[in-house]
Amino acid sequence: MKQTKSSSILEHFLILPDPRRENHNTKKHKLIDIIVITILAVICGADDWPTVVGFGQKKEKWLRQFMELPHGIPSHDTFGRVFALLDPVAFQTCFFSWVRAAHRKTKGQVVAVDGKTNRRAHGKASDPLHIVTAFATANGVVLGQLATSRKSNEITAVPKLLKLLDLAGCIVTADAMSCQKKIVKTILEQGADYVLAVKGNQQMLQKDLKRLFTYDHRQNLKNVQNDYCESSDKDHGRTEIRQCFTLSDPRLLQTIGVSRQDWLGLKSIAQVTCQRTERGRTTSATRYISSLAGNARQILKAVREHWQIENNLHWSLDVSFREDDSRVRIGHAQENLAAVRKLALTLLRKEKSGQGSIKSRRLQAGWDEDYLLAVVGIRP
Repeated sequence: MKQTKSSSILEHFLILPDPRRENHNTKKHKLIDIIVITILAVICGADDWPTVVGFGQKKEKWLRQFMELPHGIPSHDTFGRVFALLDPVAFQTCFFSWVRAAHRKTKGQVVAVDGKTNRRAHGKASDPLHIVTAFATANGVVLGQLATSRKSNEITAVPKLLKLLDLAGCIVTADAMSCQKKIVKTILEQGADYVLAVKGNQQMLQKDLKRLFTYDHRQNLKNVQNDYCESSDKDHGRTEIRQCFTLSDPRLLQTIGVSRQDWLGLKSIAQVTCQRTERGRTTSATRYISSLAGNARQILKAVREHWQIENNLHWSLDVSFREDDSRVRIGHAQENLAAVRKLALTLLRKEKSGQGSIKSRRLQAGWDEDYLLAVVGIRP
């Protein structure tokens, strides 16, 4: 790739190790060219290798301003083979390098952790690829991902992913599957706090917490340490009221056997109730354990922000990038391509000059080369 005056995300991939044999007679294309064309193509609307090649061929003259392309645009087989061979950890290391350089971490930032299954990315004898992602909700940046063969393996994947990230001062949120003592220990070792949902997979804990919030149980102790917060929204004919009640009295925790020795760093229990009125009324309550000191407003904010990983990341990947329709599945190709999609989504959101939805911005990037350069951090 030719040198430019501007620092861009593309430059962070120059350190990526080439997985191809050094003296192989078919090694005609530079690795950085393959990576850059793929990133640019996915930003502009390409969702598979043939459309990545189509982008490269239509933009070849323009691309030669930045790349040498000694043998033209690679074939779709070349793109697929190289991405299948690329080490996903090394690929993400380049991504992490850009995240650290481009985004400032703030104290109390919520990092939501959740998994998503790429439903069609499997063969006859293999399971769909399941990817666990860490998502910084404040700025909409994907901090990292880790693939597993099954959703049930998410419990072992989450600690491995967390150890790769700089989480000091952050609040890690996760659903009930990640409410595990080993995960809590890892979060604390990374210098972060946690807010974790408790549901049916922890039946005894769920039963104890439900009893903890009953009036009769709290009356057994006087002057119980608690806090309460309420917020509401009204939009498009829908009214939603959210309530958070927290208990942080260690005497209450001891009475039900949920001690700090069992769950490291435990400082409070929270119950979040959501009342949504839209053609009727639905009320639901979810209980959480947290290392935060009983601040109902802070915990309610963290719980609300957690759902951004579903609404702003997973939904966008399925609707705007058609991730669930992808049939790429050889080697590491699907995991690496999933990282490219998340990277493209992050870049499109970061560049504020774009218009409309993410789908519209992808089209705009394909039509307007100056806008495309701005998205990847190169100012013409």
